[in-house]
Amino acid sequence: MATRRLTGSVNDARLQRRYRAEQRFRIYCASAVLLALAIILTFFSNIISQGYTAFWHHEVQVTLDYNERAARIGTFALDEDLRDIASRGATRAIPLQMRNNPELAGTTETTWVPVRGEIDQYLKGGRDLEPELRRQVDALMEQGVIQSGFNTRFFTAGDSKLPELAGILSAAIGSLYVLFVTLLFAFPVGVMSAIYLEEFAPDNRFTQAIEVNINNLAAVPSIIFGLLGLAVFINFFGVPRSSAMAGGLTLGLMTLPIIIISTRAALRAVPDPIRLGAFAMGCSRWQVVRDHVLPVSLPGILTGTIIGLAQAMGETAPLIIVGMIAYIPEAPTGLFESATVLPAQIFTWAGEPEKAYVEKTAAGIIVLLAILLSLNAAAVLLRRKFERRW
Repeated sequence: MATRRLTGSVNDARLQRRYRAEQRFRIYCASAVLLALAIILTFFSNIISQGYTAFWHHEVQVTLDYNERAARIGTFALDEDLRDIASRGATRAIPLQMRNNPELAGTTETTWVPVRGEIDQYLKGGRDLEPELRRQVDALMEQGVIQSGFNTRFFTAGDSKLPELAGILSAAIGSLYVLFVTLLFAFPVGVMSAIYLEEFAPDNRFTQAIEVNINNLAAVPSIIFGLLGLAVFINFFGVPRSSAMAGGLTLGLMTLPIIIISTRAALRAVPDPIRLGAFAMGCSRWQVVRDHVLPVSLPGILTGTIIGLAQAMGETAPLIIVGMIAYIPEAPTGLFESATVLPAQIFTWAGEPEKAYVEKTAAGIIVLLAILLSLNAAAVLLRRKFERRW
């Protein structure tokens, strides 16, 4: 007599196959999560291991002699033994200083200046030197004439052709200008467009086509917006190429769909009873939106805006198209001056052959990641602080 097997029993072969399939699926999913974490950890460890050395550097103590020859060529202000040690950039401005301050002639000054890039890399263990120069550097280290310290110049100087003098100040200020223009252009236009589409526009084929195209624009490659910015803002409106205004408006075009979509989602999340209650009190549609819907949806709107700005800050391709990849040693002082941004600065350093620029590139990426993570953290905190559950 055949044994009858009950459906749902632990001995049911079909049920056991489903359990085994579920177990395999859970293993696949867990493996995908572990793989993603491994990739992220590898990326961060690789970047940090290459870039942390850029946050400290070596300096040599020199006595600057403001003599007659130094007024023509700044290198002559250094002791002859230290001319191959100190950075060439440390004495480059001496002739100009002596012209502007004649009282410096005949005086001396003891100060600390950066060592040359190759010597800095040797002291960090990144490369070797010629035997004679190596012995000289080692002797100066033992005497305390060369010392290491925090590299404040990395944050207070602009770009330079000498890696030991290169910093991110001009790119950081350029990024602030660009983000300011992006916010000024994209935020009001995006929010007002979303309010019209969500609260006022009739539901017909025209508005549906606009909505579909806005959603599609959010997925368009960023370099396309660069071409659009080049054609519209630079070639048609005559905005100066390489300026923060051109870059900010271009990134504003790219950020616009993100702000519109996030704003519409925030407006749609406001419960209808709030609107109906306001209408019942005799409010017009504009009063309902201004006094009841917008205040409630503002945290969601600001969160979407911050995320859009964070994405814009990390973009490079559209800014290359509008010329913001130029060599900019000095920080811009206006929206129409030539400027560069942090991602473009990192891109420029990544193409330099000197090894010292490798750590500069990685350090720039660390700074950029820190800013982007801070912006995203601010968006999360803002949403959690002001979020309302209905």
